[in-house]
Amino acid sequence: MTDVTPDKAPTLSPSIEAGMRGRHVGVLLSFVMMVVLPTALAGWYMYERAADRYVSTVGFSVHTEQTATAIDISTLLGGGGTSSSSDTDILYSFIQSQELVRQVERDLNLREIWTRVPPEQDPIFAYHPPGTIEDLTEYWNRMVKVYNDGTTGLLELRVQAFTPEDAQIIARAVYDRSSEMINALSAIAEADGTRNARADLDEAVEALKSAREAITRFRNETQIVDPAASIQSQMGILGALQTQQAEALIELDLLAQSAGDNDPRVVQARQRLAVIEQRIEEELEKFGGGTTPTTNGNGERFADLVGQYESLIVDLEFAQETYTNALAAFNGAVAEARRQSRYLAAHVSPTLAERSTQPKRFQIVALTALFSFLAWGILVLAAYAVRDRR
Repeated sequence: MTDVTPDKAPTLSPSIEAGMRGRHVGVLLSFVMMVVLPTALAGWYMYERAADRYVSTVGFSVHTEQTATAIDISTLLGGGGTSSSSDTDILYSFIQSQELVRQVERDLNLREIWTRVPPEQDPIFAYHPPGTIEDLTEYWNRMVKVYNDGTTGLLELRVQAFTPEDAQIIARAVYDRSSEMINALSAIAEADGTRNARADLDEAVEALKSAREAITRFRNETQIVDPAASIQSQMGILGALQTQQAEALIELDLLAQSAGDNDPRVVQARQRLAVIEQRIEEELEKFGGGTTPTTNGNGERFADLVGQYESLIVDLEFAQETYTNALAAFNGAVAEARRQSRYLAAHVSPTLAERSTQPKRFQIVALTALFSFLAWGILVLAAYAVRDRR
């Protein structure tokens, strides 16, 4: 009967077993160095050194006022205000700008607020004073986040600080400064929209003043307030003289029938008639070739004075009509500019946090562990791939 002995398991040489144990130890050590230690360090820092931060949230949007008019059917159907996406983009950029940081720093002393937790305690998340304005702006963009919803034009601002009150104060300051900036933009737009109308109105006012001053100067120089009234007065005098002339002619004809040419009554009647005719001629000459005295001793034809006055009246009427039209255009431009005025509307007032939500400790530790593990795995696989190629 034949004995059957089982095959013995293959055995490895001591050098191979030592190499495998060395590789396993190396992998284990690399895992500890690249995964365990960074994760433990991140956990220690997050739970022992990182300071609590509180978040204040404020939501707002830029609106353009659209006052309904009788012919503005789209506004009647669409409501009283619309969001302006271009202004929203401007505001989004302004909140992240160095100019706003400088303004808020001047109002609140941001360096003091953000160093309530000393950098020795939390060197990663605390602000390192004093720093330049560029350093402060960089830290600002870490602590102040603004989110822009491009579809609705809504902006959401999230401000972090080491106390709830500080976060709310900074959020309110950002909102107030943003509102001032939007108001300034609205004022600039209103000024641009009314600049030409204002210039036309100023020119019309100056022309109206000049026309009125010219009439006043004419009245002072000629001592004639209203040439039309003076003409009526002169015409009344002329009419009375012509009536007296007719009466004198009748009287002279009656005397000539009963008395001789040398009769004193006839002579007196002729003299009276001559005086009346001379006066009539003088009055007629005032309207044409005669002269009327002026304040400076010179003489001007009354007809010329009437022509000058009528020319001044035409200029005054034209200036008044131009002023009326310019004033109406200016009022219309102002009304249109105000109808399209912009303002900042807050749909969420700056909130006051009751608990800290930053930093997200567990999330940071978990991400540190994940990325450390991925980096370790990639390096181990690469090491084995290089070894297998040899």
